[in-house]
Amino acid sequence: MNWILIAEIVYIIIVLLVCVRVVYDTQNTTKTLAYLLAVILLPIVGIIIYFTVGINYRKRKMYSKKIFNNPELEMTMRERILKTSQIIFKTRKESVKNFEKLATLILNKGSSPIFQGNDVTLLLNGEHKFPRVFEALKNAKNHIHIEYYIFEDDDISCRIIDLLIEKAKEGVAVRFIYDDFGSRPIRKKQVPRMQAAGIRVFPFYKIKLIGFANRINYRNHRKIIVVDGVVGFVGGINVSDKYVNNSKDKNKLYWRDTHLQIEGPIVKSLQYIFMGDWNYCSGEALKPTKVFFPDDSTIPSKTDKVVQIAYSGPDSDSPLIQQSLLQAISLAKEEILITTPYFIPGDTILESLVIAAASGTKVNLLVPGISDSKFVNYAARSYYGRLINAGANIYRYQKGFVHAKTMVVDKQLSIVGTANMDIRSFDLNFEVNAIVYDKEIAEELHTAFYNDLKDAIVIDAKKWKERSNLTQILEKLAGLFSPLM
Repeated sequence: MNWILIAEIVYIIIVLLVCVRVVYDTQNTTKTLAYLLAVILLPIVGIIIYFTVGINYRKRKMYSKKIFNNPELEMTMRERILKTSQIIFKTRKESVKNFEKLATLILNKGSSPIFQGNDVTLLLNGEHKFPRVFEALKNAKNHIHIEYYIFEDDDISCRIIDLLIEKAKEGVAVRFIYDDFGSRPIRKKQVPRMQAAGIRVFPFYKIKLIGFANRINYRNHRKIIVVDGVVGFVGGINVSDKYVNNSKDKNKLYWRDTHLQIEGPIVKSLQYIFMGDWNYCSGEALKPTKVFFPDDSTIPSKTDKVVQIAYSGPDSDSPLIQQSLLQAISLAKEEILITTPYFIPGDTILESLVIAAASGTKVNLLVPGISDSKFVNYAARSYYGRLINAGANIYRYQKGFVHAKTMVVDKQLSIVGTANMDIRSFDLNFEVNAIVYDKEIAEELHTAFYNDLKDAIVIDAKKWKERSNLTQILEKLAGLFSPLM
């Protein structure tokens, strides 16, 4: 018997079946072609890649994020959200009215209300974020909710854990969610230490050997802190010493990142996200009581900023993070400023930026000078040409590593969050962005962007066209596989 021939026939049948599965299960045409290419051209490896990262979990809801088990209560809340948001649309300032379509999209697709009466503080880098975090945690009276992708076992992390243990001993309820992949360093020592102190700690989507591939792929990339339902933090800065720039250590890589501290009614949206994630990974059932969602009248506010939260993940009906960025780009009239450490936007976002730039809107993109992955760097570069040809400017940050995920539109709208401008953040990760409809914050972020450009080098269009044929081939090959990343 010719076993080699039989093996070849069996493998061909398997490849054909997998290709049928890819065509049936993948909604995005570009991704479909990329997966087919991988399955056919990369023997065995291509099939592993597809079953590792390609299964469409948007069709197969990974978990329920609902915290309202009462349909009538949920409907009442929905009606209240719609009514409140419509009032804000009609009465608020120009920065809200100019982006009403964006706010409506997030409201309709994500059931995420738009709130006024918020304080928003822009925090540049860890050295500005962490003192604010320590202050908020120390002032906690009832509960502390923390959810992070990366939580290292180092100095800044241990200081936060020490404080959480201290607050737990005071009677403050502390709930802690960590991503089982991104926060591996705390699993053996720090997690048991927190649990022994009475802190409730759970990994989000725990990694196991069985089903390891899919579980490692779908990551909780969110960075959320909620204190007493009235103070919140969200943005790109994880918990690690590397995010704190120490002027005394000249050999340390400078880390440029952006975060927000938010106080006011909008914290309810961060609370809702956390509680949904908590109810999933803990198996508990926190209820939406006034302890977690205090009345607006009891929440003091120094300013009156309008904020909305957009969030999505493999559990979402649609990729709301991607759609909200696309809508913000389409509504721009004068200027779009984007900072992202990973730029693999896919055809839809790329086309919208090309159209904006070709239509006369100033499009400036800030990316790392050197990526932490050569393959990712080549894949990102495969998108640069069309932007440059359309008139956009692409800057490479030189001072260190830029990890911020921000967008500023027309000095009126700011987006700060956890989502990179890449396909992974749009489809595979659990992400959250804050949308701030406020000129003051937009101008602050606008100033920060142009300050960053002082430490960046713009890509020269002429030199870009003259790069070697080998470089262009490597970029195009990486670009072909970018939908898989």
